[in-house]
Amino acid sequence: MKQRVKRGFLLAAVSTLLVTVCLSCAGKRQEELAGNRKIVNVFTARHYQVDSAIYQEFTRRTGIQIHEVKGTAEELIERMEREGERSSADLFVSVDGGILHMAKESGVLQPIESEAVKRNVPAEWRDPDGYWTGISTRSRVLVYAKDRVNPEDLSSYEALTGERWRGKVLVRSSSSLYNRSLLASFIGLHGEREAAKWAEGIVRNFARAPEGGDKDQVMAIAAKVGDVAIMNTYYIGQMLNSNDLTELEAAKKLGIVFPNQQTTGTHVNISGIGLSKHAPNKENALKLIEFLTGAEGQTMLAMMSYEFPVNAEADMPEWLRSWQGFKRQPVDIAGLGQFYEQAKEIFQRAGWE
Repeated sequence: MKQRVKRGFLLAAVSTLLVTVCLSCAGKRQEELAGNRKIVNVFTARHYQVDSAIYQEFTRRTGIQIHEVKGTAEELIERMEREGERSSADLFVSVDGGILHMAKESGVLQPIESEAVKRNVPAEWRDPDGYWTGISTRSRVLVYAKDRVNPEDLSSYEALTGERWRGKVLVRSSSSLYNRSLLASFIGLHGEREAAKWAEGIVRNFARAPEGGDKDQVMAIAAKVGDVAIMNTYYIGQMLNSNDLTELEAAKKLGIVFPNQQTTGTHVNISGIGLSKHAPNKENALKLIEFLTGAEGQTMLAMMSYEFPVNAEADMPEWLRSWQGFKRQPVDIAGLGQFYEQAKEIFQRAGWE
């Protein structure tokens, strides 16, 4: 009799424990869905140290932990689509306006409802429907060896296709979003035929087959592999402030041209952030967006990465401020995504690897 009572007591205890565990699990999931955890999951195609530093500062101030999931923009969007409501993504970050538009069209984002973001970021750097906001801008400029090149010969992107530059042009591969966006802007401004002529002219003038990132093109200029390169402005700032003396010395020998100031303007792209459609930590994610676009977050970004801030109240290095005011291309940066497939085909036909 005592054994039956004892066994019955144990069964009741186990049942009670199971119910408690189940209720606890359910409560945790409800908490996750309600966004009550002190966490934000950031799916990011920006692999920059400055981002981690800003996230750490945000965590110090709020106690909200940031979990970065890194990959290419296309991989991250595909994952968010595949996982749907089960996705852990709170935010999606990209280094390209066309990709941000692609994320919006893919249905993986929801509108950012924040008056603070609207105050922080001018409308020109936000999606008109609110699905993403810019966090920085960057210009794709021409850099040259000051001891070998007359900058007057570099008034435009088109000038690089001339005979003067045969065997002297350095640039990264066609798979780079920066180059894809640049060529897409030419398609939007001049049509596919003129864009193809430009790509073919650049290929004819390659100093070597495309390789490496933008900084590698600078090092190749220093090594006299070529004389001129296409690169983003912030890499110049990073090299001019580098602890690597080899990078610093190479950057000091560069001249910089913002091309097409008398015609269509210099190409500009953005880094931006969108709120995931099924964000389990939506409230925390909005707090992070507001911090990233606020004056303090923007100042950190400009001072550490040398990108142009989108918030006019942000501080920045004086030399970076001196670069502002150049004429920009009159194109819809996000809308350039519609030309990406054409750009890819043009690159392939031109032999731009």
